[in-house]
Amino acid sequence: MEQEDFINRVEQAGGTVYLVGGWVRDHLRGVKPQDKDFVITGMEREAFVQLFPTASLIGHAFPVYLVEIDGIRSEVAFARREKKTGCGYHGFAVDFGAEVTIEEDLFRRDTRINSMAYRLPDMQLIDPYGGRDDIAHRLICATSHHFSEDPVRALRAARQAAELGFAIDDRTRELMADCAVELAEEPKDRIMHELSRALAAPQPSLFFEALARAELLRSVFPEIFALQGKTQPLEHHPEGDAFCHTMQIVDVVARKTPSLEARFAALAHDIGKGETSEAILPHHYGHERRGLDVLEAWNERMTLPKSWLLAARFVIKEHMRAPFLKKTGKIVDLLLAVEKSGLSFPEFLCIICADHGSLPPYLARGEELSRKLRQVHGSEAPLGLHGAAVGLWLRETRARLLGKLLSM
Repeated sequence: MEQEDFINRVEQAGGTVYLVGGWVRDHLRGVKPQDKDFVITGMEREAFVQLFPTASLIGHAFPVYLVEIDGIRSEVAFARREKKTGCGYHGFAVDFGAEVTIEEDLFRRDTRINSMAYRLPDMQLIDPYGGRDDIAHRLICATSHHFSEDPVRALRAARQAAELGFAIDDRTRELMADCAVELAEEPKDRIMHELSRALAAPQPSLFFEALARAELLRSVFPEIFALQGKTQPLEHHPEGDAFCHTMQIVDVVARKTPSLEARFAALAHDIGKGETSEAILPHHYGHERRGLDVLEAWNERMTLPKSWLLAARFVIKEHMRAPFLKKTGKIVDLLLAVEKSGLSFPEFLCIICADHGSLPPYLARGEELSRKLRQVHGSEAPLGLHGAAVGLWLRETRARLLGKLLSM
């Protein structure tokens, strides 16, 4: 069904169709919008079901349907009002009758840049709360005081800052801070969803910095909060403490690769520094070992994706030694281990280069060298060698080959 046909059928039944949310925001920003979300007013649910019998119901507390429009399964919701009745995102009473207006529906949304709509088919902008002005001023502002009634909106505002490069206004930051108590009780999968989207943003650091300014970082991501105030030797880290360094590295890596595994590994590479004793600062001896323990505790708290864990473990363990190896055998071990790390060579190298500023030749040529090392197989070992002896021969042979390759 084409969009025009969908709109006509709803209008003939007495309803009105609106485009809402991110599509409207991005269209006004001059950015190519992604998926379309529709809202209907002036129509009861029963009439909609009769009109579109093949629509799939996906909402539970309130009706949201999937309807194929222009060949894409799009979300179609009924305009609704919400009233806070309990804790968390389940603690709402919802009214979605035909009398609910688009202005009421937009009022319940999180930020003003997301509280706009286009009435269809004439594309008349409905902007009762000033979202267009916020876009012009590159601001993220809560639509109303109801913002803090769903605590995850605090994470969404921080994530929008990272995605759009917008600032968060002071009043919204205060409302974010009000979310602290309920946010601690939210399902961890909702927090993971926002973390994933924040890491996918052009500048992930803005997400964590916004949470820090709203005094939410300690309760939501204590592993990252602990890096604040952990000083580092100025000759190596003029950018500041371990938190500033981590934010710098994750942004550099984000500019180089879209890989969430690489971005998370960059975020986690120095988390052991948060556990450094004040007595030995600005040094962080042994932070790699501590970092692995912190990562495991983080995973126990909120179950991180396995691919993130694999990549982060490898980077935490290897990031300090990888650029400084001297013995060819150890270099061989490292190069061959990268392929089992969950990271590609370019992803691993962009983290190490961001952290250290440069790469030694064996890392700069790592992908090529690894490929040539793997061309030597244990099946080529001299007759009479068995078991561990074959492995020892293989490592020594590869080490000699590496030495020759690096001298070329």
